[in-house]
Amino acid sequence: MNYVIAVLADRLRAEAASADLKGEGIPPEQIYILGQDCDIPEEFSFVNPKQAGQKRAKQMAFWLVPFGFVGGWLFNISTQYQLVPEAGVIGNQVIGGLLGAFGGAMGSFFVGGGVGLSLGGNDSPPYPKYLKEGKYLVVVGGAPNVTNKATRILRKIAPDDLQGYIDPTKV
Repeated sequence: MNYVIAVLADRLRAEAASADLKGEGIPPEQIYILGQDCDIPEEFSFVNPKQAGQKRAKQMAFWLVPFGFVGGWLFNISTQYQLVPEAGVIGNQVIGGLLGAFGGAMGSFFVGGGVGLSLGGNDSPPYPKYLKEGKYLVVVGGAPNVTNKATRILRKIAPDDLQGYIDPTKV
């Protein structure tokens, strides 16, 4: 999904921009105003990158933890390594599976976005900062022809910032 995002200083300018977009034929269901008084839909992961990172890490953990368990269990079967001799053969296989599941959980955290969440990556978009400053975002989502038309309309009102965004999860 393509988006065009305009940053405006106050709500009046944001509503005027929305009215201009609707007047030029942009469907109202594709126009969103985001700000202090507005609920931010879950689909706008670029506004709340923490939420997107948490969701991605959970999705990866759903697959990586069970596969890690099976991988650790099979590795222990193939090598017959006795990490804790008192646990016996089956106990060591379970320990191998648990260590593999732990490795899968670490993978989902590091690859899925947990590191960026905990350390605060520098590549996050500036939109949360704009919202904290009290500014408003006018977002138009849709096909490229709709967002290109919206970009031409929004340029006329001279927003503080105007950017395009392509959501990689909805291509």
